[in-house]
Amino acid sequence: MSIRANIYLIGPMGSGKTAVGRALALRTGREFLDTDQEIERRTGVDIPYIFEKEGEARFREREREVIEDLTQHDGIILATGGGAILSEHNRRRLADTGIVVHLHTTVEEQLKRTQWSANRPLLNAADPRAVLEQLRNQRQPLYEQIAHYTFDTTTRRVKTVAAAITRQLERDGHIALQS
Repeated sequence: MSIRANIYLIGPMGSGKTAVGRALALRTGREFLDTDQEIERRTGVDIPYIFEKEGEARFREREREVIEDLTQHDGIILATGGGAILSEHNRRRLADTGIVVHLHTTVEEQLKRTQWSANRPLLNAADPRAVLEQLRNQRQPLYEQIAHYTFDTTTRRVKTVAAAITRQLERDGHIALQS
């Protein structure tokens, strides 16, 4: 099996994509990028502001543009937003240009991990649990559709997940770590 240069992390908000991505970058010596951070860098404003002023549809367009650009790099680890897979173009682009790793966690754990975050506009609702459950029902089949691997992060530490991903990708010939 040939070595595929990019590793893409997908999954719901609070599943650990950014934290695990950073840990993977340290383990593999690769550059770490995050689609949400890149959108904020390019626009000069945070994600909630974009949602408020331009709406989710325009945010998704920006997300698509960023994914198109970043997937042209080689040797990166990219954490995507939880809804990036809603776009068929994004799903195809991710699946065709790298190894897609789906990070999964329970809704209960998502609630714990996101409760203090002000950067989650979709959770600005009366019942965040209901929102997370609805998002899971909508998005889970899309994550599964393109994932090469799935790792549960519910009770695992970031470094443990990153180590497990690294071992699996190395074993399957997708990455080669230098000694």
